[in-house]
Amino acid sequence: MIARLSGRLAELGVDHVVVDVHGVGLLVLLSARTLAAIGGIGSDVLLLTEFHVREDALTLYGFGSGAERDWFRLLTGVQGVGGRVALAILSVLAPDELSRAVAAGDKAMVARANGVGAKLATRIVTELKDRAGPALGPAASGSGQPVGGVEADALSALANLGFRPAEATAAVGAAIAELGGEAGLDAVVRIALRKASRA
Repeated sequence: MIARLSGRLAELGVDHVVVDVHGVGLLVLLSARTLAAIGGIGSDVLLLTEFHVREDALTLYGFGSGAERDWFRLLTGVQGVGGRVALAILSVLAPDELSRAVAAGDKAMVARANGVGAKLATRIVTELKDRAGPALGPAASGSGQPVGGVEADALSALANLGFRPAEATAAVGAAIAELGGEAGLDAVVRIALRKASRA
């Protein structure tokens, strides 16, 4: 299982990137939203990932936030929703928008994605309405913290690496205090990992 990767952005495609990880180029499929935010060729990138193994293909999907990956996992658990359809949905709906659409039973919002008809959108909304609780994220809890914000994404990245919530919160808070509020996700995670390892 490949849970995350970091490296240098070597190529940008229409629906994918190639990330150079110590000389090995990994092709990673992304949503349009993550692709638009990833940066330019040669930049350092950090992606959370999901690795799908099938008889005819090995596919690596990448995500800019833990919330996006959580929704990808939920979506691909619905019959008829493959990885590319899930990415199409996440390309038109951010995780918080998808949370609201599912909670409200708004199948028309889900059907905006390429490859999602009314019947499939209804199935997605129906099946996920009760299962999506953990993936609804901060927006559903009323905490006020923006879903997909750098701090939330950095906390998710550290949690995925096995850090306890208190450790992750302290390290990310210290990293943001050092770098400033405009710091990017990659920089915040790098500094947070350094600070967590010193603790």
